[in-house]
Amino acid sequence: MKKQEDRELFGSDFGFIIACIGSAVGMGNIWLFPFRAGQLGGAAFLIPYIIFVVLIGYVGIVEEMSFGRAMRTGPLGAFKKATAMHGNNSGEFIGWIPVIGSLGIAIGYAIVVGWILKFTIGSFTGSMIGAENSGAYFGAIAGKFGSLGWHVMGLAITFIIMIAGISSGIEFVNKFMMPAFFVMFIILAIRAATLHGAGSGYAFLTQPDWTKLADPKTWVYALGQAFFSLSLAGSGTVVYGSYLSDKESTTKSAKYVAIFDTIAAILAALVIIPSVFAYGIEPTAGPPLMFITMPMVFKEMPFGAIFAAIFFVAVLFAGVSSLINLFETPVEALQNKFKLSRLASVSIILGLALLVGVFLESGDNLGKWMDVVSIYVIPLGALLSAIMFFWVAGKDLVLKEIAKPQLEPAHSSFYIMGKYVFCGATLIVYILGIFYGGIG
Repeated sequence: MKKQEDRELFGSDFGFIIACIGSAVGMGNIWLFPFRAGQLGGAAFLIPYIIFVVLIGYVGIVEEMSFGRAMRTGPLGAFKKATAMHGNNSGEFIGWIPVIGSLGIAIGYAIVVGWILKFTIGSFTGSMIGAENSGAYFGAIAGKFGSLGWHVMGLAITFIIMIAGISSGIEFVNKFMMPAFFVMFIILAIRAATLHGAGSGYAFLTQPDWTKLADPKTWVYALGQAFFSLSLAGSGTVVYGSYLSDKESTTKSAKYVAIFDTIAAILAALVIIPSVFAYGIEPTAGPPLMFITMPMVFKEMPFGAIFAAIFFVAVLFAGVSSLINLFETPVEALQNKFKLSRLASVSIILGLALLVGVFLESGDNLGKWMDVVSIYVIPLGALLSAIMFFWVAGKDLVLKEIAKPQLEPAHSSFYIMGKYVFCGATLIVYILGIFYGGIG
C-alpha cells in the first residue's frame, strides 16, 4: 500500500485511471447519450460532443485531478488551502458546496443502484423476463418504499468496498468491474448487430442530420452531455487526485478517462438503439429506457434472459463504481476535517444516505431531488473548483502541478485555457442548466 504524507495512495497509475473511468462511466452514458445522439443529429451530434470533450472535459479532468493532488485533500481542504495562500480562511466554507453536491447525488444514485440490483437478480431468476408488464414490474420497485431492501443491499455492497480503503477496495474492485463492463457491452453490441431490423437503428444513430448543427439546443445538450458524463463536479475527481502519486501524470490520466468514457457512451448507443429499433419500440431516455424498454427487448430476443443478465451486470458495475466515487468525497471530508477513522466516516455517510434516501424512494420524489442537486449544486461545485485552482491558487502552482512528474513547468497555454475557456464554459453550463431545467 503506497503512502505519501500519511495519506493512502492508489497503488498504480493504471489503478488510478481505471477508478476515474469507473467514476465517469455511469447512467449518463447508458440511458441518456444514445437518446441524445439519435434525437440531435445522429453522427452529427458527435461533432459538438467530441469538441466539448476535448476542449472542456479534458481540461476540467486535468484541473480536478491536479488540484486534489497539489493540496493532498478533497474539496473541503483544497479550497481552504487555496484561499489561505492569500491570508483568507473562507475556502473551507465554500468547499462544503461540492461536498454537499456529491453527497446529494450519491443519496439519489444509491436508490437507482438498488433498482439495478433488483433487475440484475431478476434477470437471473427469470422474474424480470417472466413479468407480463415491464412497466408494472418497474413501477412496483419505483413506488413509495418499493425498493427499500434493494436500496439497503446496494449501500451494503458500497460499504464493504469503501471500508477496504483506496488501493485494496476502490482500486481493486474497479480493476475488475471496468474491464468487465467494456467486455460485456462489446458482447451485447455484437448481439445487437445480428438482430433483424437493427439496420434502422444504426441509421437513426449514425446518419448525420447536418441541419441539427444549426440548432443551438444541439450544442447546449452536447455541452451538458460532455460535462456531466465526465463527472466534472469539483468533488470526486478532486478526491481521487489527492490519492495520486507525484510520479504519475494527470494529463495522461485525463486523456484516458476522456477517451474511455466516450467509448462507453458510443458502445451503449450501439447496444440500445439497434435493439429497440429491431423490435419496433420507441427509443426514450432516462430510467424508462433501462428499466422498461430494454426488458421489453430482452423478452422478444432469442436467449434474451442470458443477454439481460449480461446487460444488467454490466450496468451494475457502472453504477457501483460511480456511487463509490460520489460517496468518497463526503467520506474524505469527515476524515480530513474531524480526523475520524475510515470505518467511522463511511458508516456515518452511508447511514445518512439511507436515512434521507428512504424518503426519496418514490420515483417522483427522487426525480425532483436529483434535478435540484444536478442543476443547482453540481455545476456550481465544478465552477468553484476551477476558480480556486486557476484564479486563486495561481499560475505558478497550476503549471508546476500539471507538469508532474516533469520538473519543468507546463506551457502557459493550458493555464489560459483553464482560467478563461473552462471557467467560462462551466459558468455557461450552470446558467443554461437553470434555463433549460437540466442539460445533462
